Parts: sequence; C-alpha cells; structure tokens
Amino acid sequence: MATDIEDIARTVDAATVMDLLPARPRMLALGEPTHGEDSLLDLRNALFRRLVEEEGYRTIAIESDCTAGLVVDDHIASAAGAPAEDEVMRRGFSHGFGASAANRELVRWMRAYNDGRPASERLRFAGFDGPLEITAAASPRQALTALHGTLTAWVGAEPLPCTAQTLDRLLGPDDRWTDPGAMWDPAESAGRSAEAAELRLLADDMAALLDAQAPHLATATPRDDWDRARLYARTATGLLRYHACMADPGPSRMARLVALRDRMMADNLLALAERGPVLVHAHNRHLQREKSTMRMGGRELEWWSAGALVSARLGGEYAFLATALGTIRHQGVDTPPPDTVEGLLYALPEAECLVGGRLLAAALQDGLPAPRVSPYHGYFPLDPAHLAENDAIVFVKDMPPPRRAG
Repeated sequence: MATDIEDIARTVDAATVMDLLPARPRMLALGEPTHGEDSLLDLRNALFRRLVEEEGYRTIAIESDCTAGLVVDDHIASAAGAPAEDEVMRRGFSHGFGASAANRELVRWMRAYNDGRPASERLRFAGFDGPLEITAAASPRQALTALHGTLTAWVGAEPLPCTAQTLDRLLGPDDRWTDPGAMWDPAESAGRSAEAAELRLLADDMAALLDAQAPHLATATPRDDWDRARLYARTATGLLRYHACMADPGPSRMARLVALRDRMMADNLLALAERGPVLVHAHNRHLQREKSTMRMGGRELEWWSAGALVSARLGGEYAFLATALGTIRHQGVDTPPPDTVEGLLYALPEAECLVGGRLLAAALQDGLPAPRVSPYHGYFPLDPAHLAENDAIVFVKDMPPPRRAG
C-alpha cells in the first residue's frame, strides 16, 4: 500500500496541479484543515503566484469579509493614494487574518505585481465571506446605505422604496445588531424586530430594482462599480436573513446559521467567477464537495459548503485541493496513527507532496483507513470515505511553531 502511494505522490507546484485536472478550471480552490498556521499560507502564496504567472488566474479570494476586502483590492490596484499597509491589514481582513505575516506578504506581492501593468492584466483581491464572525454578525448599515446611495446616484430617488433617513431610523444604533450575546441567546437578537422585518423588505426591493436596471446599468457604469453594487445588494439581503435566523429559537438554528453563511460565500464566489478565473483559499469545510460537519453548541451540525454549492453550479469548472497535515505539535497534534490517511502519507519521505484524490482512493481500495481523531478542536482531519471527491490532496508533514507578523 505504501509503495502504491509513493508512486502517485508528486511535488506541490502549479504544473503538477494542472496535470491532475482535465483542463484549467474557472475556479481553483485550495483548502486548509485549520486556521492560524502561516506555513500553510506560505505554501498557498507560492502556489498561487505560480498559478497567476503560468495559468493566467487574475483574482485571489480568501475566507474574509467581502466588504472589508474592498479595502485590500483598492490598495493593490494603486501604487499611490491608497491607505498605508498597516491600515489595510487592519481594516481589510476579518477573523484576525490581517495579523498574519503571510497575508501581509500576499498583499505586498499582489501590489508589486500590479505596479505598472495595464488594468486588464492586474490582479484583483476579494474576501468572499460575509461580514460575520463566530461570535457575532455585522450591522447591515454599511451594505444597505451603500446600496441606497449607489441606486440614488444611478436612477434617482423616485424609484427607491425609502429615503436614507428611513433606513437610518430603522437601523438604529449598530450595537443592537452586533451584540455577541445574540449568537447564543436568540432573545438578544434584533433580527426579528419590526424594524428588521421592514428592512428585509426594503433590501429586497432595492436588490430587485438593481436587477431590473441591469440591462442599462451593466453597460452604462464601470464594471467595478456595477460589481460593487451587486456585492452590497447580496450582503444586505444576506446579513438581514442571517440576523433573522439568529433570532430563531428553534433547534435547527445553528445548522441554519452555518448554512446561510456558506450560501453567502457561494454567491460571492459565483459572482467572482463571472469576471474570470479565480483562485480561492479557505478552510476545507467551506470548500469541500461532500456535506460539511462540525460540533457546535453541543450539537452535531451538517450543511452544504460553499464549495459544494459552487460545484453544483460550475461542474467541472470547479476544482478543489484539500490540505491535510501530519503534526501540529504546538497544538497537541502529534504523529498520526499509521492506519489513518494522514499516517500513510506521513510515512512518505517528502515534507510536502501532492496526491490525486481519486488516485489515492484507488490505491486504498483494499481497505478504508481509520478516521483520524484530532485532540485539537481547531484541526479537522480528512474523511477517508470522501477522498475521491477531492481533485487532489496537498499533504504537509509537520507544522513549525507560529511566527509573528512584521
């Protein structure tokens, strides 16, 4: 068995990735089994650079706030006049990802790559997560007011369903939306108040007005402005839907919340795919084709990931590379048992390797490996029953201790 795996293990680079795929996919997604490991992001950076240079990808999207990501996109597009790098890292990322040295290096490289290039050849950056954190969701104010202001400028005030003053009154103070207590206590959420219900109708009306004007606006406005207006519409309606679910006391509440989050991710990814080939990086659980699972709040949750939703729409134009790890000793994850997928890969001599998912599943057909059990809640091992649903698996043997951004 080990010999068979050694025969199909390859170097992790752009050429070998493309050799495993029938054609260049419109969306190529690289997952990670845990967050916070800059070594995995270093690998991502190196692979994505080669895919940009050799395969013509022009958008890099990561699991971060989609509206905050606009700050990064503006920064890498201009050699002058953009916010300072420290401010970009602070405002342009969610989930604490702006503190990552590897994410800072990615931003620097994208900005340097764009310097002096015509607009048609420049790289674009995008966050594709909603403005959501594990403990809270953002106020819909930014998305709603930006959508309202854009529509007012483009079609005038008369067709709009309300004034800006009405939006401000219904939104109220932002802390009523961002209260962390609402994640665990539905009664603390403003998501099903009378004002929130009215805002959902208004957001839907404004999104419908934007769609109704598409034949004119899509050609009469700059493409970036049109894309941002659509992003604001998706974010406003998605956030209000999410807040309404936060206020639901029913037993399926948490499962619905994680599903709604991935639905927002999928909608953002599909919009990015409309403008050309996209490289994506996020947790494996958000990109895999099989149903995702997670234990939260004492319940086992199941939902379809953003990757599964996008794959259902794009078919063969979506490709997914899962990443698996051997050890994360600073998190208590030691050498994997030899009868697990990770243990079999750990026996290979390479520090990093790439293995086709279907090839690996075929090599292991004589007996399904045991599922690995992680002592660290933040690390999710591979599911040996779904290896063939990964276009490839990137295996990294050992994680070094974390480093600080600089």
